[in-house]
Amino acid sequence: MSVFIVLIACDAAQPSGQGTPTPTAPTRSAAVAVKPRSPSVAAGSSDHSITVAGTKRTFRLYRPANLSMSKPVPLVVMLHGALGDGRQAELAYGWNAEADRKGFVVAYPDGLLRSWVVSADCCGPSAHGGVDDVAFIRDMVANVSNQLPIDPARIYATGISNGGMLAYRLACDTTTFAAIGVVAGKQLGQCPAPAPISVIHVHGTGDDVVPYDGSAGKMNNDGQGLIPVKIDGGSVPDQIGKWRTIDRCGAPQTRTAGEVTTVLAHCPDGRDVELITIAGAGHQWPGGTPMPAVEQLLGLPPPSQALNATDSIWQFFSTHPRKG
Repeated sequence: MSVFIVLIACDAAQPSGQGTPTPTAPTRSAAVAVKPRSPSVAAGSSDHSITVAGTKRTFRLYRPANLSMSKPVPLVVMLHGALGDGRQAELAYGWNAEADRKGFVVAYPDGLLRSWVVSADCCGPSAHGGVDDVAFIRDMVANVSNQLPIDPARIYATGISNGGMLAYRLACDTTTFAAIGVVAGKQLGQCPAPAPISVIHVHGTGDDVVPYDGSAGKMNNDGQGLIPVKIDGGSVPDQIGKWRTIDRCGAPQTRTAGEVTTVLAHCPDGRDVELITIAGAGHQWPGGTPMPAVEQLLGLPPPSQALNATDSIWQFFSTHPRKG
């Protein structure tokens, strides 16, 4: 299954349940001033759970030991790919080390049955099980913000493959996030009235799971079968073009350095829409930790080293707080 092609951690699958997501206009959530508080979360990594629509949902949280809690701090929500989980994402993509260097908190939520629901046909068993992952992520952010002094103007979502698809769904259905960062993912399902948001998208032209040109990936089964997957919606450049329209951006500028091509458009209110393309790169997190056994099992290439996606996405996030 398409997005079920991401680095795997061999842990137990998560339980199932919850309400059916329905595409709606974004939930408006105005930024409010945050009063610094004594943190109730220990430094380092910790396990947490909340109940959403009667179902226990779990996530990991990383708070750098050297991060001052005397003032509001940014939060990055890292969304694993299908067949992954929060622990795998924490180990594979380098966000804890980035948080130590740059000063922010990272949340690693777990999808039920190791997948995220982003449309009626994607992805995995939960897609036909009435799971509302948007509600889970929104409630998780609120829970973390109640425990730590999170700056509501600097909350970001990033993800790979199925997780990147959920990042787009969050941009479509909420205004919780100042920016999203997508790696090897696509926007699926309806997105009728999204609010403007800064977007950075990283994709390899050799991706055969979520193809750059919009063709069907090798795990696509048209939303049928035991593990339903249906990935459509046009090419990656076409989708990025739609977000430039949503954000009312100016004409994009292109630069190429070796295997990496960046197309950047500046938009009103300090927003940007950026597409980073890596020539020949496959369905992986560029600069991520190689996992040869998993790559061989799933038929994946090793991560491209032409770019460190974590560094690039954080650099983008750090210069794009939410305004207004």
